[in-house]
Amino acid sequence: MSVLPDPGASRAVLIGTSRYDHLEQLPAVSNNLTALAAILSGPLSLRLPAPHVAVVENPPDPGTVLDPLRHAAAEATDTLIVYYAGHGLIDAHDALALALPHTRPGRVETSLSYDWLRQILLDSRAQRHIVLLDCCYSGLALGRMNAAQGLADQAAVEGTFLLAASAETRTALAPIGDTHTAFTGALLDTLRHGIPGGPPLLDLETVYRHLRLTLEARAHPVPQARNRNSGARVALTRNHAALKTAPVTATADPQPEHRLWPDPSTIRTVTGYFANLAAVREVSGLTQQEVSRRSAGRVSTGTISRLINRDTLPATWNSTAAYLAACGVPADQIEQWHGAWQKLRDESAGVPAGGTVEPGKAPRRFSALWRGRGQ
Repeated sequence: MSVLPDPGASRAVLIGTSRYDHLEQLPAVSNNLTALAAILSGPLSLRLPAPHVAVVENPPDPGTVLDPLRHAAAEATDTLIVYYAGHGLIDAHDALALALPHTRPGRVETSLSYDWLRQILLDSRAQRHIVLLDCCYSGLALGRMNAAQGLADQAAVEGTFLLAASAETRTALAPIGDTHTAFTGALLDTLRHGIPGGPPLLDLETVYRHLRLTLEARAHPVPQARNRNSGARVALTRNHAALKTAPVTATADPQPEHRLWPDPSTIRTVTGYFANLAAVREVSGLTQQEVSRRSAGRVSTGTISRLINRDTLPATWNSTAAYLAACGVPADQIEQWHGAWQKLRDESAGVPAGGTVEPGKAPRRFSALWRGRGQ
């Protein structure tokens, strides 16, 4: 079953090199980073809090990449997303290296060894890892590649879904005049607009198949993918092509149980709770005014706005229950939402699972959101 990560327990590190001293320039990479960070933090995708998305652009040395990656790996318990765009190198020992601004052709020690990055992923607390590599191979500047072992094989990590662009030349990776590189541009379009006729959740396997067809039709190199431990079922977004067909009237959905409502059982954090609560209305296809009317006045539009945009749990359950019912969420799922709300309230008060606060002990507060380093 496809699943959207909990944004409060997930992190993303986006790395890109657009300026080089000794290799061809890739100006579109800068646009890649800006656009992907915006999507991951926005309502079109995972709703990751901005501090959970670290952007590392044109890092001067490997440490500038590895430090924020270590922070993210230590904080993420649900999903860790790592993205790199730039030149890729394969050294004489067939090991993958990622080019940095000062990388010299034939001097792999001036680049970032993928093995260092891979080790951090292996040591991460995250249950799932998503690795997106938008690398090019230039036969003239970037050395040789073992044709029998592609980029996806080089970079595989257990518990990971790896999606890698296979571009032989700079033109294939970043067509002159285009805003984004070919692979990332197609990925961004998919996340923004969805896949007509696709499933409600765009898991990585679905995205991969769509990108292969799209890029092949454009005569671009097709991507590679590797899956470890069902990583292919992780979704980066809801299918916005499917959401556009949702009803936009106040008339009750005749078959609300057939909608893929946000799953409260996947919620681990308060951030994830509110992200999924906001997604409920998107899935319903109703406006806030229509939800309010369907609630028979129990929740106003102002209450709805405050409910989905707050960062602390409401002290009472009634407004949330009325909001969910007005959106069309089935009663059994509303009960699951109530359970998620109660569990998070207990955790915020320091109540052990199934227990009560120990006498004499103060309630435990939620830890502050990680303030990741961005550049």
